[in-house]
Amino acid sequence: MADMADQIRQLLDPILESLGLSLWDLELQKHGPKWLLRIFIDREESGVTLSDCESVSRDLSAALDVEDIIPHAYTLEVSSPGLDRTLTTPGHFVRFTGSTIKVKTYQQINGQKVFKGKLLGLVNEIVKVELETGTVMEIPLSAIAKTSLEVEF
Repeated sequence: MADMADQIRQLLDPILESLGLSLWDLELQKHGPKWLLRIFIDREESGVTLSDCESVSRDLSAALDVEDIIPHAYTLEVSSPGLDRTLTTPGHFVRFTGSTIKVKTYQQINGQKVFKGKLLGLVNEIVKVELETGTVMEIPLSAIAKTSLEVEF
């Protein structure tokens, strides 16, 4: 599965680069009897438009048809990661340092599994979060099940 995702990324990178976009995340998952290829795209300065999603979907679909990387039927979805986007790579944590995040861990740390606060950064695979109480938590990336931005109004 990882090899297939890498092959899809190789097809996708030049498409995104030509449109001034970047790959935020890629998911290839089975949902019941059907497969879903979900691509999340981003543009750092101005965000993603519907036209961007349509262009990537059209170009990637054509490239996937030619290369025949996915041996079974699937549905392709292309979208923005959204305001409450999930942070999955070290680059995501660096880019959103200073933002409010919610971290869910696999196991309890100090009696809890969900932490909300200001992202202070990522150092040596450790995410530093200043909680609303002022306490600074250091959470290893390997302990994190999910991290997402919290939308502030």
